[in-house]
Amino acid sequence: MAGSPDLWSRWGQWQKTDVNGMKGGEALILELNRIVHTSGIASPVTTRRGLAARLRYLDSPAGRAELKAQGISPRTIRSWMRSKGQVSPTRASRERIDAAYWHRRRENLIRSGWLVKHLDNKGRGRRMEIYPVDQTRVEAKYRRDLSTRTVTVRYIWGDLVDAWATRDAHLVDEIWDDVISDLDSDYNAYAYVSAVGINA
Repeated sequence: MAGSPDLWSRWGQWQKTDVNGMKGGEALILELNRIVHTSGIASPVTTRRGLAARLRYLDSPAGRAELKAQGISPRTIRSWMRSKGQVSPTRASRERIDAAYWHRRRENLIRSGWLVKHLDNKGRGRRMEIYPVDQTRVEAKYRRDLSTRTVTVRYIWGDLVDAWATRDAHLVDEIWDDVISDLDSDYNAYAYVSAVGINA
C-alpha cells in the first residue's frame, strides 16, 4: 500500500502474524457501497413492493439500457414496464432487475453530486470510526495495543467518490493514507483495518 510500507515492520510482515484485516482503502470502498445501499429502496426485490419500486426507478432510457445490459430482452422489459410491477419474474430475472437498479442508483448518486454533498456535509465533513485489525489469533509477542479510532474527515470526499466511481483502487489507497496520517505517529498501524464506519 502506498505510503504505508512499514506496517507491523518491527514484528514482521502483517500477513505472517495471522492478523485478520484488509487495506484501509478496501474498507473505504465497502463503506461507500454500504452508504449507497442504505440510501436506496429498502424493500427487497423478492417482494411485490420492492419489485415494483425498482421497475419504476428503471423506467427510463438509461434504466432500460441497464436492464438490457443485464441480459434482459427488450420485449421482456416492455412487458414488465406495462405491468407496473404486477408480474412475477423468475428468481434469476429478479436478481438481474436488482443488479440493474443498484447500478443505476450508484451512477445517479455520483452524477447528481448527491453522494459528495452528503459526505462533505456543508464542509463539516463526517466522523469516521476506524476499527483496527483483529489480532485474536496473533501470538502475544506480536500483538499491538490498538484501539478503535475516531477522526472527523473533511476535504477528501470529492476525490474519494471520483476514485470510487472510476474503480481506481490505487487512488483510494492514497486517500486512505491521507486519512490516517491525521491520527498520530502510529498511523501506519491503521493502514490495515477490520472495518471503517462513516457517520452518514
